[in-house]
Amino acid sequence: MQSLLADDMAELDRVIRARLHSEVVLVRQVAEYIIHSGGKRLRPAVVMLVAKAFGYQGCHHHELAAVVEFIHTATLLHDDVVDDSKLRRGQDTANARFGNATSVLVGDFLYSRAFQMMVSVQNMRVMEVLSDATNVIAEGEVLQLMNCHDPEVTEEAYMRVIRYKTARLFDAAGRLGAIVSGQDRATEDALGAYGMHLGTAFQLIDDVLDYSGDKEATGKNVGDDLAEGKPTLPLLHVIRHGVPEQAERVRQAIANGGSEDFPAILQAIRDTGALEYTRRQAEREAQLAVDALASLPHGVYRDALIELPAFAVNRNY
Repeated sequence: MQSLLADDMAELDRVIRARLHSEVVLVRQVAEYIIHSGGKRLRPAVVMLVAKAFGYQGCHHHELAAVVEFIHTATLLHDDVVDDSKLRRGQDTANARFGNATSVLVGDFLYSRAFQMMVSVQNMRVMEVLSDATNVIAEGEVLQLMNCHDPEVTEEAYMRVIRYKTARLFDAAGRLGAIVSGQDRATEDALGAYGMHLGTAFQLIDDVLDYSGDKEATGKNVGDDLAEGKPTLPLLHVIRHGVPEQAERVRQAIANGGSEDFPAILQAIRDTGALEYTRRQAEREAQLAVDALASLPHGVYRDALIELPAFAVNRNY
């Protein structure tokens, strides 16, 4: 994919750098720090691959890809403040380096700049998709906050958080590629479904890596979700399928946060096959993403879109 989109990614970087400009030096400094800190750029890639799969020849896909990246980056800035995170992508989070207040305010700048950019495309459907997505993402963040320290969260409720908070921007990315290339609503919906399932698979593997990843590879501390009291799918699986002692240990860890019992909980995760279960759910979502591409024209861009769910599931970072 990197070689296929090399020119587009270079143009995306140019757009991002240009749109980050602010007369306020600290805004530029923080925004560039987080955006150029090693992100995978999967969401912008979806926008550009979908548009090019339909033969789009204009330049609005670069602008919209940048909008998606700005919205994603704004959510990261705010999330790290809410979670009091200190490490992301192997380096200090923006809030750890610049402070919480600065991170929140620069996140606000990125949101507002993203809306300025989407207006420039002059397409009301683009505005609808991105404004709806931004609103749902915010709802997902609140749902996640409500679920923290609650061991009674159901798997259905947890999957709702994933679809709102993480997968919805992937959904929007697929839709934007279809919209900018002039596709009908049915095709837009199919590409939205592709993004939704891809984003869900991506987040589920993040859940797996939180208990099996290497800090050097993932760029975050293993066990962070448990320390924050987040009831992710592997933990919910232990509560349902572990012996009573294991289930109660996980319940207490979610309720109280912290990682004092991490070795015992990690053993319970292994004993119950929780990571394998979560990975199977991710693989199911990845296959649904591929199935949603049935109407896409055959070619190298469709092939690249098919490869993305496999990458999401098989990655180690």
